[in-house]
Amino acid sequence: MKTALKLQPADARVMVEAAIAKSGEMGVAETICIADEGGFPLIIERMEGARVTGPQIAWNKAFTAATHKRSTHLFNKAPNGPALPGNEAFGIQLSFEGRFAVFVGGFPIVVDGEVIGGVGLSGGNGEQDIAAGVAALQALADLLEDSGHEVIVAADIKK
Repeated sequence: MKTALKLQPADARVMVEAAIAKSGEMGVAETICIADEGGFPLIIERMEGARVTGPQIAWNKAFTAATHKRSTHLFNKAPNGPALPGNEAFGIQLSFEGRFAVFVGGFPIVVDGEVIGGVGLSGGNGEQDIAAGVAALQALADLLEDSGHEVIVAADIKK
């Protein structure tokens, strides 16, 4: 039997607050979703002024990153992005009733080498979504610093 780490709502709250702070610094209204390992939301928060479509998009990105264990933009990154035309996963974005997101803004949450959830952002451009997502991951790393757990803090994550 395996013992697994579980992302808790308090952990997710710290991550959302960091993403909101970074988004505020950049002057962009984002929606942030922190999902568990199954891609189900622990928290979805839409900043004031963020698009009404943001919660669904952010959830889709968090779902994809958590369940497929890679940053969502890597699906379309040339030359070997698996969702690019002619590659093995072309069309995957049609899976799960369209929930599968293959564009920038979703990042798996990897602790001690295991994917324990995903963070998804919607509302900024690609660079802004990446900056806010990395800020959320860094906040979790800072939170867990004294516990001996290692969090991957990067834009390009593939497990």
